[in-house]
Amino acid sequence: MSTGKGIKRTRNQPALHSELKESHRIHLTPTAWSKLQKMAAVKATSVSELIEGWARKNNIDDE
Repeated sequence: MSTGKGIKRTRNQPALHSELKESHRIHLTPTAWSKLQKMAAVKATSVSELIEGWARKNNIDDE
């Protein structure tokens, strides 16, 4: 996936957000995972970025 902003990815440097991502684990049904993969493919992004975007748009701290 390209950053789309002319930024070269560098290890331990955030590329798309102001902070580095960390590894977390979630449990999903196979149906939900499949749908997320299809949605990400349509948007030419990763499932991780899809979830990240959703979480940032729906941040309850902003309310």
